[in-house]
Amino acid sequence: MQGHVTVDAVEETCVLVGVITSDIREEIAQEHLDELEFLAETAGAITVKKFLQKLPMPNPRTFVGSGKIEEIRDYIKEHQVELVIFDDELSPSQLRNIERELSCKILDRNILILDIFASRARTSHAKTQVEMAQLQYMLPRLTRMWTHLERQKGGIGLRGPGESQIETDRRIIQTRIALMRERLKEIDKQMTVQRSNRGQLVRVALVGYTNVGKSTLMNLLSKSDVFAENKLFATLDTTVRKVVIDNLPFLLTDTVGFIRKLPHQLVESFKSTLDEVREADLLVHVLDIAHPNFEDQYHIVNETLNELTEKDTPTILVFNKIDAYQEQLVNPDDEEPYTLEDLQRTWMSKLNNTHCVFISAQNKDNVDELRNLIYEQVKAIFKVRYPYNNFLY
Repeated sequence: MQGHVTVDAVEETCVLVGVITSDIREEIAQEHLDELEFLAETAGAITVKKFLQKLPMPNPRTFVGSGKIEEIRDYIKEHQVELVIFDDELSPSQLRNIERELSCKILDRNILILDIFASRARTSHAKTQVEMAQLQYMLPRLTRMWTHLERQKGGIGLRGPGESQIETDRRIIQTRIALMRERLKEIDKQMTVQRSNRGQLVRVALVGYTNVGKSTLMNLLSKSDVFAENKLFATLDTTVRKVVIDNLPFLLTDTVGFIRKLPHQLVESFKSTLDEVREADLLVHVLDIAHPNFEDQYHIVNETLNELTEKDTPTILVFNKIDAYQEQLVNPDDEEPYTLEDLQRTWMSKLNNTHCVFISAQNKDNVDELRNLIYEQVKAIFKVRYPYNNFLY
């Protein structure tokens, strides 16, 4: 049985749907749809139209109002669009109602992210985590998969076959979830042993929003070859490398990128991966300074980190992609591009009172300053951990 709804390998056209509520400004709602478009592109779909509607709250029946549903239905019929993606998680009843109204394939942000994770998973660990999340998501939504059977009523031998099939599938999925949960427990134990076997080296974790350049920076600092691509969630598997700066060794971890509205099923399934963040001695929080709403991404990552761990881990803030940022802006006083010194004098360098550095991992600009900053922070942690080992003093 197919474990999840997926976007076809062949690119297909889609429309995106979002709402502007009292809690979300129009420009923020538009940015959410822009990110959803990037997600759709990563999954292999081409966005041809975006629909936004102002509502006090999403319609409990069809997410948007009846008039907007009619507008969407007319558009997809006229342009032969077969896929509609909603920017929020849809309830099982909303999915059924919307499918009934639009007569096409319906996805929400959660299942789209799960689909991308499924396509990106390479190791058995990541594949197990993704399958677990997909099954948990699909379980309460089984009824919409069997609507063709609900019409078979009234004849002898045809009473309730849909419900029987639903119950059968529910038991199969629950059994599979239990198996995945046990498998993940074993994986968690193995990874805990692996972490303990690394000795007492200081652990540094790269964290940040998806597609901010963590893997590129990982390659640069560790001289390794971690897969890096300009797409969301290019890498899922946690990569750990031993790095040495001026004879000081430490472990550097590249973690999965965060994103707004990350499905809670994924957070639960990727527990062992996120443990690398929980157990880190130093966080290197990477930001895409060229992104128009990097502040929002900064807060989203911080909120996620606060949910993962209660300890106050030392953090280095890395503003990446200054090359792209410098191309976007000019100094209004002299019409010259912003220099590195200009950036270091901005409010960004004081953000959250953390250590801060501006770099371009792609062009290797100012990476030496980042190395020196990491070295000083790791050395300070090492001195506290080994106060009588003075080879660094």
